[in-house]
Amino acid sequence: MSRFPLTLSALAVGLATALAAPAALAQEQTRKPSHCIAIADAAPGLSYVQTASFGAPLEDFTVRLSYIAHASFLIEGPEGFTAVTDYTGFLGNTSFFPDVVTMNNAHSTHWTANPDPRIPHVLPGWNTSGPNPVEHYLDLGEVLVRNVPTDVRSGFGTVSAPLGNSIFVFEIAGLCIGHLGHLHHEPNDMQYAALGRLDVVMAPVDGGYTVPQDVMISILRRLRSSVIVPMHWFGDFTLQSFLTGMASEFRVEYRDTNFLEVSLRTLPSEPTVVVLRPAWLRDDDL
Repeated sequence: MSRFPLTLSALAVGLATALAAPAALAQEQTRKPSHCIAIADAAPGLSYVQTASFGAPLEDFTVRLSYIAHASFLIEGPEGFTAVTDYTGFLGNTSFFPDVVTMNNAHSTHWTANPDPRIPHVLPGWNTSGPNPVEHYLDLGEVLVRNVPTDVRSGFGTVSAPLGNSIFVFEIAGLCIGHLGHLHHEPNDMQYAALGRLDVVMAPVDGGYTVPQDVMISILRRLRSSVIVPMHWFGDFTLQSFLTGMASEFRVEYRDTNFLEVSLRTLPSEPTVVVLRPAWLRDDDL
């Protein structure tokens, strides 16, 4: 049975999302607990293999990450779940639409005011109706999507929108996958704690529009994720500068394609930066 683009019918029943302020205590007690926060030690294993492009069937307990462009990734789960991060409204020459999109509003290249109306769950990383931070806790069974709000800062370093953007975490197939978004500052201790364990992290490494590269390297050292995928790098010079800064403590691996498959099996021998080349989605890849 084809999972693209008709992947939504199996998810249509029982879908719910938390889109506003923190839920009441009684509601919180019904939530599926976050295993990424509850289990702070290292995962039992993670392997990555490159076998197929977007839309192809996945093995059990395997997730595919496809780097689309800039800060947008397609996340595919083994049971058919799909999500796009920092969704701008354009994915390429494709009729595909995902189950979930996340967005951040620091720049127009990270969101759209007109998302495809077929997308069931659109999760902005800021509160579109007021000054309070937004809280997402979307439990779709196969995946839990949640956010950790962070500040939007001006070019002068001042806070222009407190907790106005988000780091999104996808808990799927036993993995904890984090997308740091348009991060403007190092998370504080409470934010690190809210993130929990991140097995895979997608990190902006431009060093200018987001945090300086030395700050990003410090963040990634603290997270100590098994796999780091650089994004938001504006050219090979910027990317190579980041990789040079990471090379003393992290293995660096280059891929010729835009995707990576991960599963909880065997961890890399050391934390690894996996460099993917972005590519738009195309229906003829299916």
